[in-house]
Amino acid sequence: MLIEKNAKLVLIGDSVTDCGRARPVGEGLFGAIGTGYANLVNGLLDTAYPARKIRVVNMGGSGNTVKDLEERWQTDVLDLKPDWLSVMIGINDVWRQYDCPLQTETHVLPAEYAERLERLVVRTKPLLRGLVLMTPYYLEPNREDPMRKTMDRYGAIVKETATRHGTCFVDTQAAFDAYFKEYHPNNLAWDRIHPNHIGHMLLAREFLKVIEFDWKGE
Repeated sequence: MLIEKNAKLVLIGDSVTDCGRARPVGEGLFGAIGTGYANLVNGLLDTAYPARKIRVVNMGGSGNTVKDLEERWQTDVLDLKPDWLSVMIGINDVWRQYDCPLQTETHVLPAEYAERLERLVVRTKPLLRGLVLMTPYYLEPNREDPMRKTMDRYGAIVKETATRHGTCFVDTQAAFDAYFKEYHPNNLAWDRIHPNHIGHMLLAREFLKVIEFDWKGE
């Protein structure tokens, strides 16, 4: 597995990462890492690789866009001095364009999204042992749906950024699309965004794949 012994892994993103994590830092007792994929990742790493003593911290923020991430980057990423960092952002950047179409000040359009994500990667990657970029997603199998088409555009930006900088890359949308060959999206989320335990397990599985997690452990 790629994550080394005694490494600190910070996961940052929006509500899908947040999932009720503790404030100000999502680490510690009593569900501090939240109830979502970050918690599953933590449990699986600690179960399969107990000797590595990997420290997992959840810094998700409900409602966040990439703009919000950049505003809190110093305190919520850099000051925590992670060895590995996972970033999944973009859902709200797209969603606000559809559920709040007249509030254009809440929208983060593709050019700004790409520019801000690029700045964060350039600023942070040299300080890390590893960086994982995860795409945003929309739990809608119809690729001609307007919001799905827009979300795919933002996912492509994440992929381009990951390729350009040689980071680990997770295509969450592709993973959900494979699931939709068997099940309707309502089996994962009533609002097509916030997944249940099945969706979070899927996200955790895709994250673990790219860090070369071995279910047999060591």
